Amino acid sequence: MDYFLQQVINGLQIGFVYALIALGYTMVYGVVGLINFAHGDVFMVGAFIGLYAIGKYHLPLFAVFLLATIGCAVLAVVMERVAYRPLRQAPRIASLITAIGVSLFLEYFTALNQVFGPNFYSFPRPFAVSSWGPGDISLTNIQAIIFLVTLSCLGALQFIVRRTRVGRAMRAVSFDPVTAGLVGVDVNRVISITFGLGAALAGVGGVLYGIAYPQVNTFMGVMPGLKAFTAAVLGGIGSIPGAVLGALIMGQSETLASAYLSSTYRDGIAFVILIGVLLLRPTGILGAAKTEKV
Repeated sequence: MDYFLQQVINGLQIGFVYALIALGYTMVYGVVGLINFAHGDVFMVGAFIGLYAIGKYHLPLFAVFLLATIGCAVLAVVMERVAYRPLRQAPRIASLITAIGVSLFLEYFTALNQVFGPNFYSFPRPFAVSSWGPGDISLTNIQAIIFLVTLSCLGALQFIVRRTRVGRAMRAVSFDPVTAGLVGVDVNRVISITFGLGAALAGVGGVLYGIAYPQVNTFMGVMPGLKAFTAAVLGGIGSIPGAVLGALIMGQSETLASAYLSSTYRDGIAFVILIGVLLLRPTGILGAAKTEKV
């Protein structure tokens, strides 16, 4: 039982990181209807910002998070303005292909020696690792930071979406962008804010991921980004609670599969769960079915 509970804690650790990435996917899709496949690479940029902020400039952890959120938010807003906004009225396949192109551009551009470089880099931890807990169960200070920071971000996001004018505008654009524009909502501004918020969360996730798994490179966002996208679809794409639930399921499934089966199954098990859920409920666990007029 102690071993099982320890694996559950480990699953929560990676699940919360996936949740921070998955929220960006689900927010952008909910407002724009776009799958931003470059989002995993924004997560990678956040990790590298943390790497330089800690390793080179020795900034405190709060300043590292702040710098990563600002840097990733600015990057996402520029991406939306340059690559996605001109194609907003084009067929969705054009935006999808563009998102893949932006993803590849970020990966190979940052791999240049003049930017981040193609090598693997050790991520410096800004504090010594310690743990506590009863018996064979241990909770590390890294896990505690991941839990606290993620829950704080989720609470702040929920407050913004449900209690602020920007959040009401985001929900209005998500429901009907044309009508929202007619009643005075600046649709372009709301979409840019949505990209920025999702990217800010991914930046926080990149720093947390670097601290927990201290090795980064410019292609590190591919698999976490894919798993986070899968988590968003699993929970119900467009649903914020669904993205979090799907991410936690993904984290638990891959951790328990590694612990009780084999580490080679950790990725496959998660996607098998996704297929099973979509066969039974195509909209995802918390996704709502949409009625289309004929």
